[in-house]
Amino acid sequence: MNVWAVVIQVVVGIIIVAPVLWISGRLLVGRERAKFTDALWIVVLGVVTGAIISYFVGGILASIIMLIIWLALIKHFFDCGWLKAIVAAIIFLTLSTAEAGRFSVCQPEASSYRVLGCVKPAPRYGI
Repeated sequence: MNVWAVVIQVVVGIIIVAPVLWISGRLLVGRERAKFTDALWIVVLGVVTGAIISYFVGGILASIIMLIIWLALIKHFFDCGWLKAIVAAIIFLTLSTAEAGRFSVCQPEASSYRVLGCVKPAPRYGI
């Protein structure tokens, strides 16, 4: 287990994952129970336990264990039941997918390729 990789994952998780998780928690359980510090703790504990579990257990079993741990962390810190934890995770996945799509810069629909620094794709003839 590389300690620097875990530290980088925690920092990136705090910057990217925690705000989206906090928003999904606020949408589902409300302002009183979903605090930003709770989202930070969920991310930090989830990343660290994920690194430890993936070190000892591999494959699909590690993924299943981590899914249960992340749901348990959401359930505990956002003070909700299992069903709301699952729905909060689904909302989080939806928001994070939308956020990732918004930040992808070099899309074919982009009108100004040179400004973005992207290479305009060559036209496809005969296909």
